[in-house]
Amino acid sequence: MGPVDETPVWSVVCFVVPSAYRHQGVAHALLQAAARYAERHGASVLEGYPIDKPERSADGFMWHGAYSMFKRAGFAEVARRKPEVRSCG
Repeated sequence: MGPVDETPVWSVVCFVVPSAYRHQGVAHALLQAAARYAERHGASVLEGYPIDKPERSADGFMWHGAYSMFKRAGFAEVARRKPEVRSCG
């Protein structure tokens, strides 16, 4: 994704969770760990590009994460490049 502005950012670009472990909070735990890691290493902005569709998507297409997961983790939408892809920071 192109930058929203000139602010340097760290990005969470994808999640790889084996199918046997999906729907158990693994991706959410990974997102929280990534946020802690970024903060400890001086990141002032952390963003992601979650999927936001009105209907449930197949798990194999959710590697960017779901918008609802980012929202629960305290991220806010800062741009929308496509109807279904948000930039959240």
